[in-house]
Amino acid sequence: MWDRPDILNGVATALFAAAVMMVAYTAVHYAVHLPVFPLREVRMSAVSPHVTSEQIEAVVRGEIEGNFFTVNLPRVRTAFERLPWVRKVDLRRQWPDRLEVVLEEHVPLARWGADALVNTHGEVFTAAYDGKLLSFVGARESMKEITIQYEFFRRNLAAVGLTPVQIGVTPRRAWQLRADNGLTIELGREDIEPRLERFVGAYQRTIGGLQRRIDHVDLRYSNGFAVRIRELRGEPRENERGRAVRSAVKAEKKG
Repeated sequence: MWDRPDILNGVATALFAAAVMMVAYTAVHYAVHLPVFPLREVRMSAVSPHVTSEQIEAVVRGEIEGNFFTVNLPRVRTAFERLPWVRKVDLRRQWPDRLEVVLEEHVPLARWGADALVNTHGEVFTAAYDGKLLSFVGARESMKEITIQYEFFRRNLAAVGLTPVQIGVTPRRAWQLRADNGLTIELGREDIEPRLERFVGAYQRTIGGLQRRIDHVDLRYSNGFAVRIRELRGEPRENERGRAVRSAVKAEKKG
């Protein structure tokens, strides 16, 4: 190799380039750690109704260290995401001395279990909230699906003046609704959307006109639905008027 000037020149050039890069890295590393690049301001881009100024100040004082270049953004992001109402955090450095923080809050849609909430994305979180919400019943992993189905249920029941206040799905995938008037609707495991649409379409022609309080509707029939009327539970079976009412709402045949 020593008698090959071209190889020696190539090695020398490579070593020189590596040395220059090391010097440059050291210089940049030293420069960015100098106190001449302090982080002077943390700006929240929007007011968050559930995140208090005390919580924000605690994160800023406890987690933001270093200067403009060395502040650990993943660490700061994680600290903000630990706040009860924070769903997502976006952090940006703004030259020369500012950190901009954008918080996205959970929007509560329903309650789940004893103390958890479900947001509009079907995600479960825990936070204090005393507002009125509907209730979701089921496994944690089913919350996203229930959230998606909720809009369909809400829209269809609104056509007959009802509002869902509880939506549940069992481990066997059976769906059940409870409306704001106390009516429980059994949808079963299959064809839940066509079944509800059929019920809504027949509502005014059947139970909608009854002067009785219907407390349970079973839609798990191929061509109709069955109802349970609370007022008739204690009446004798031979009561002809009661039987007539039950027969009138037992099933709504297609066509």
